[in-house]
Amino acid sequence: MAIIGHKEELSGDHRLTDIAKADTKKWYQKPNLRLLYVTLLPCALGVEMTSGYDSSMMNGLQAVPAWDEYFEHPTGSRLGLYNAMYSLGALLAVPFVPYASDRLGRRWTIIMASTIMITGAALQGASVNYSMFMASRWLLGFGIPFAIVNATSLIGELAYARERPILTSVFNASWFVGAIIASGTTYGTFAMSSTWSWRIPSLLQAFPSACQIAFMYFCPESPRWLIAKDRTSEAYDILRKYHSEGDAGEEFVALEYAQIRTTIALELETARKFAWADAWRDAGMRRRFLIAGVTGFFTQWSGNNLISFYLKKILNQVGITDARLIQKILLGKTCWDLVNGLPIALISPRFPRRKGFLTCTIGVMCVYIVWTIASARREITGSNGAAVAVIVFMFVYGIFYNIGWNALAYTYMVELFPYAQRSKGIAFEQLTVRIANFFNTYVNPIGMDSIGWKYYIFYCVWMIVEISTVYFLFPETHDRTLEELSFMFEGKEKQEQVKKGMEMQLQGEEADGEGKGLEGEKVVVAAKEVV
Repeated sequence: MAIIGHKEELSGDHRLTDIAKADTKKWYQKPNLRLLYVTLLPCALGVEMTSGYDSSMMNGLQAVPAWDEYFEHPTGSRLGLYNAMYSLGALLAVPFVPYASDRLGRRWTIIMASTIMITGAALQGASVNYSMFMASRWLLGFGIPFAIVNATSLIGELAYARERPILTSVFNASWFVGAIIASGTTYGTFAMSSTWSWRIPSLLQAFPSACQIAFMYFCPESPRWLIAKDRTSEAYDILRKYHSEGDAGEEFVALEYAQIRTTIALELETARKFAWADAWRDAGMRRRFLIAGVTGFFTQWSGNNLISFYLKKILNQVGITDARLIQKILLGKTCWDLVNGLPIALISPRFPRRKGFLTCTIGVMCVYIVWTIASARREITGSNGAAVAVIVFMFVYGIFYNIGWNALAYTYMVELFPYAQRSKGIAFEQLTVRIANFFNTYVNPIGMDSIGWKYYIFYCVWMIVEISTVYFLFPETHDRTLEELSFMFEGKEKQEQVKKGMEMQLQGEEADGEGKGLEGEKVVVAAKEVV
């Protein structure tokens, strides 16, 4: 038996995909679906604004004289710990995320997480000493994984098949919106001599979480979670309301409902009582969790952490020390990331995932090589042209990074895992994100202070590891529904069980005339009856 699963085998039953492709109605021509997407904007798509705001705010506060003076000019490991505490809080939260998701559902877990983060932002804005500020950073970090895991799952499980990859991709683009707000805020307050120069940005960090709580009442629950909890009538009503407005809409919903019920029944049959036991239960699941783990590391170990948290230090190394100019460059960089990141998020999911990740990693490696050379030339010769080259390639870097690790990371996680393990898989990805982020935010300033531009060589070499891993390990998931991807590592036998169960359930719907299909136990029996 393989250790991490054989090559993916995609289901031959692609009726749902074909109907979605043939649907000529756009999402904005469907009133209910349009309302759903508008509702998801503050409730789920905006969750990542909190992470973007936090990174950019902590970047900007380093150039705020009042903050620097109030906290006694932190450098090296002390500065690293200010940033790393956010990741430490997230690390401690991750093991509990699947339990909350399963028990509370997607909506209530997001509400819980938002409440925690509002508390953290209030504590941060009211901080009177180092310990209080660090506690607030930990609390903010503790809340974010609950929100991210359930927001991405909710988007993927509510969206219509045709728009799902784009919406999960746009989720990460909201990071830039938060980053721009934070950059603009710190730019507007940095010249204030009082502590309000950093308290105002700290308090504003609660805004995205407040939006999630305010609008969640209008957002439906995940139909997959409802089916897993045997609340099938509610799930069917949600699917019918939002997914039946297109061409052949009733046929699509009937097929989708049957496929979801059959797939979840089979998934729950093999799921372990101890949630995290699924991570190593069989070869296919081990491969999924391995991919989720390395994806989390790669999203943080691709050199982006340097720009997100330590732009001031990078600019200082090339001779730029004016606080106002640094704030302008930071604001310009975050605006640029949104300008290119949003279109990339809309375009990238339309293409195969492996090609996107490979384009991203190869491009990032080339940028870092040029960036390292320019930094070295600046230190050796004092060339202003080399300093300009460093700034230019920091802007170019964002284009390549956004193609893969920004636009496709959560899209890929949602596609990679079946429903029963989706929250666990994304939580595991968040675990490795926070481990990598904790390490980077703590070690990066130490490395930059110790060896300067030579520290960038590590990332140039590391990119080769990322390229090789993507090429040999990552499967292709493009252009399939979530249920069609559920058993891609388990082979044709499982996929035939799903197809057989779907057909028997659809026949049951026709027989009873209620449109609700077979009841719980009959779905499992139908799925298992394969000749």
